[in-house]
Amino acid sequence: MIKSSILFCALAVGVGLHGIAYAGQPGPDWMPLEKVKEKLISSGYTSIIKIDADDGHWDGEGIKNGKVMEFDLDPKSGEILGEVEK
Repeated sequence: MIKSSILFCALAVGVGLHGIAYAGQPGPDWMPLEKVKEKLISSGYTSIIKIDADDGHWDGEGIKNGKVMEFDLDPKSGEILGEVEK
């Protein structure tokens, strides 16, 4: 009985986490980091301070128009979802 409960819990966790990008790790279908940086530069960023995978999107900081900005990016397209001055 206990073995089947443990097996069921392990299976449920495994199925529940399938396809989810963990904080700090990009998903397998995410745009590569170098392409993301290229998109940021083409969107007016002159410097990228940091960028990493966080809660299902790219998250980071960079310099745009001489100001430090925080941004969130779509993980698959690299499009800017939001940006604010830091």
